[in-house]
Amino acid sequence: FYPRSPYGMAKVFAHSATVNYREAHGLFAASGILFNHESPLRGPEFVTRKIATGLAAIASGRGRELRLGNLDAKRDWGFAGDYVVGMHQMLQLGEATDFVLATGVTQSVRNFITAACAALDLSLKWEGEGLGETGLLSGSGGQGKIVIDPAYFRPSEVDFLLGDPSKAKRLLGWSARVSFEQLVEMMCTAEMDRLRY
Repeated sequence: FYPRSPYGMAKVFAHSATVNYREAHGLFAASGILFNHESPLRGPEFVTRKIATGLAAIASGRGRELRLGNLDAKRDWGFAGDYVVGMHQMLQLGEATDFVLATGVTQSVRNFITAACAALDLSLKWEGEGLGETGLLSGSGGQGKIVIDPAYFRPSEVDFLLGDPSKAKRLLGWSARVSFEQLVEMMCTAEMDRLRY
């Protein structure tokens, strides 16, 4: 564990408390360490939803610009519905233990953008480097751009997150079913549907 935010620190505390109560008091208490689990219900402040929302707005002609931070940060993104299945399976065991739920595959924010553009039929061309890099977008519904904004860089960034779900696969038969591309398409489709209503 190496938390880089108050949220991460709280998660480590919750995990440690779960283990302590299980060992000290014999409670059936399982801790699930869930890597980034996404869905169309994700809050708008999270980068995945922000990308899906921003690019859908551009694709529909209702937006012109999407401002983002570190495009090269890598995450192990999976579909929240798969993780709920895993949490339920953990609670069906005869003996409580801890599990990592993850896809075992990492993708960059840049890859998420590329997959979202494909799902929304947006063409994407990158120009420039570093903070001056810009993504130029065009599609049947509109044009726009992705701008790198230093305000969205985290003060203590986690550059790479990758989970090992092998224990969950071995003991629960669990694995992520929805692919990265399917997840991104699901989120973008939901945003386009929201714009229609």
